[in-house]
Amino acid sequence: MILYRYIFLSLFVICLVQCDLVAQDNSGLGQIRVDGKHFVDESGEVIVFRGLDTSDPDKLASEGHWNRRYFEEMADWGANMVRFPVHPGAWRHRGEQEYLKLLDQGVQWAGEQGMYVMIDWHSIGNLKEEKFHGKGYVTTFKETKQFWDTISKHFKGNNTVAMLELFNEPTTRNGEYGSITWQEWKPMMEEIIKLIRDNGNDAIPLVAGFNWAYDLTVVKDNPIEAEGIAYVSHPYPQKREKPWFTAWTEDWGFVAEKYPVILTEVGFCGPNDRGAHIPVISDESYGEALDEYCDKHGISYMVWVFDAQWSPMLISDWDFTPTTQGKYFKKSLQSRK
Repeated sequence: MILYRYIFLSLFVICLVQCDLVAQDNSGLGQIRVDGKHFVDESGEVIVFRGLDTSDPDKLASEGHWNRRYFEEMADWGANMVRFPVHPGAWRHRGEQEYLKLLDQGVQWAGEQGMYVMIDWHSIGNLKEEKFHGKGYVTTFKETKQFWDTISKHFKGNNTVAMLELFNEPTTRNGEYGSITWQEWKPMMEEIIKLIRDNGNDAIPLVAGFNWAYDLTVVKDNPIEAEGIAYVSHPYPQKREKPWFTAWTEDWGFVAEKYPVILTEVGFCGPNDRGAHIPVISDESYGEALDEYCDKHGISYMVWVFDAQWSPMLISDWDFTPTTQGKYFKKSLQSRK
């Protein structure tokens, strides 16, 4: 009898530990999946996302802004999805378990406001040769896989976490970050997708092309060999000159004829605005063109960035006063609520 009691208690403790490793989802949001070239909800209705990028949750928490009000403001702006950019340096500095607590809070607050979540491994550079755009982006393929192993297990079955952006901006920058081909990059992404699926996570993996996640021309002849995925582009205004429509279609828009496309970073600021830099300098004409193009082709997008310091910023202070681009996108998102 004592032996049976010991076994029962041991199994009970194991269950508690395992349950604690999986984030609970009390949002009531339905699962988002891929159906052909569309994102659809549980009823099969097509859903187009118009959302906002947060800054790194670690940054926001350190400054006292990672809180419910932050999410209430984003929902009030009309966002139906929020994107969390997790920098490898911040992930290591805060530590896995403490960072997961931040993500759990954010997922809960987003779900309470009816917003889905995208988690983004926010590195920039060449993962194969481990050459990166800055210290905070430094990672390895091993660490990247470990991150997605942890995230996919932790948020398994959590409908609020609808998308997983596998690597933010792969780029070689004219050889400065070494060289990598799509034939080398593609199997790396497919390996991560298989890992996520083997862990039983049904969230939608997102795959970006090269040139700072802008160029998807390689997808035409050599798409990712996996079901239920979507593609990413970051078509900031200075990536191509006006008129944009023809260039966008040639570079990434054609993909939306066959697969879901989500622009996980868009945005603009004026040449004299704080933080102005190439390739984001433009004006409201960019937002108007983007809305027209994405509405016509059923393409989703996320606006960078809901922060008062990182640029191009959507807010000028922590009273959430909109900047010029903030005014444009707040009006645009609210018109679609």
